[in-house]
Amino acid sequence: MPVRARTDCSSFRPLAALLPLVLLAACAAQQSGGAVAAAAPGFWLGVWHGFIFPVAWIVSLFVDEVAIYAVPNNGGWYDFGYFVGIVFLGVGARGGKKVVYRNR
Repeated sequence: MPVRARTDCSSFRPLAALLPLVLLAACAAQQSGGAVAAAAPGFWLGVWHGFIFPVAWIVSLFVDEVAIYAVPNNGGWYDFGYFVGIVFLGVGARGGKKVVYRNR
């Protein structure tokens, strides 16, 4: 039997892993810059919306007029404020129990 040379697939695997991500990114919707009003929610409203996220989410399950994210907003600054509100001030800010191990 002839012995087949094994091809090296190590360079192909990262490309194969990135292909679905690139295809999904192509489906992302974008707004034109002129579509957002000057008074659109910005950083500080993003912080507030991130902070009240748990309550807003529960209310949004029962009331159609309540949303957990303001659309349209001014983009990156609103998103960053939303992140800060959730992670540093809201749900993610809980310290939890601190465990201390001591050797005796």
